[in-house]
Amino acid sequence: MPEGPSVRKFHHLVSPFVGQQVVKTGGSSKKLCPTTLHSLWLQDTQVHGKKLFLRFDPDEEMGPPASNPLPEPLQKEAQKEEAVAPEPALGPNRQKTSDEPSQPTELEPHGLDVPESLWGESPATGAQRWLQVSFGLFGSVWVNEFSRAKKANKRGDWRDPVPRLVLHFGGGGFLAFYNCQMCWSPSPVVKPTCDILSEKFHRGQALEALGQAQPVCYTLLDQRYFSGLGNIIKNEALYRAGIHPLSLGSLLSASCLEALVDHVVEFSTDWLRGKFQGMPQHTQIYRKDQCPAGHQVLKEALGHPGGFQRLTWWCPQCQPRLPPEEPQQLQHP
Repeated sequence: MPEGPSVRKFHHLVSPFVGQQVVKTGGSSKKLCPTTLHSLWLQDTQVHGKKLFLRFDPDEEMGPPASNPLPEPLQKEAQKEEAVAPEPALGPNRQKTSDEPSQPTELEPHGLDVPESLWGESPATGAQRWLQVSFGLFGSVWVNEFSRAKKANKRGDWRDPVPRLVLHFGGGGFLAFYNCQMCWSPSPVVKPTCDILSEKFHRGQALEALGQAQPVCYTLLDQRYFSGLGNIIKNEALYRAGIHPLSLGSLLSASCLEALVDHVVEFSTDWLRGKFQGMPQHTQIYRKDQCPAGHQVLKEALGHPGGFQRLTWWCPQCQPRLPPEEPQQLQHP
């Protein structure tokens, strides 16, 4: 599923449509009836980790948006993109971000999932009506154009992907959402202290979580402490910190844990910056046969017993697994 940097970019693509009315809808969603959005006004958009939230109201009046600002170093990059991007009403601008390879769904942040009893086909009652969007494999948001098939399917047909939801706005532009689940929800509980791309990300809380007596590769995917962190960021941060994915956090030195958090934030921020600059993502270990030092890379599905198993890549030489009784010190691959 798309990780934090990708969903932040989705949020950036949707934001220009805030304040516009939905004049036409479409899409293949069965749990959410697209026609229920007709004539509603998009009043706000928020992002938390891997989830995107859209607020719709039946009238044009709206209060100040509670949108999530980008980290300050990235605001200039977003402003540069806005300066050269055409307005939604002027036609296709070919903005799209969907670069994650196919991978299973991860554990979602506690407290943000909505019970099925609250899904329904109609907007939630109350002044604020929030649509929660959770992206799946190759989930994406397209602006003013539709996704096209890149290759033939198993039957040899070149069929274009079908969007789950299409929203046409009064300003002339439209949004197309692909491979996602949507449901009406109460006002989102946004916790920036656990969002790896937030300026309010709480390092102390993250370090305390990593110090548990369990493999650090499990903890990194726990959205309660590392919201927005996915399999790509997990693999890259562990390699760059020189830590074996199955190392118990309780046996790692403070400097090891600090370095790991540093690499999580640095890689995530660089990835998001690259998205705004139109640069391809560069990984050192994820889906690689050899590490940058030329060593053979190992691959195995790792995860909580009985839970999701995620493919994990690591270098046994740059990320040695130490005996349980031997604390691991900071290493540099």
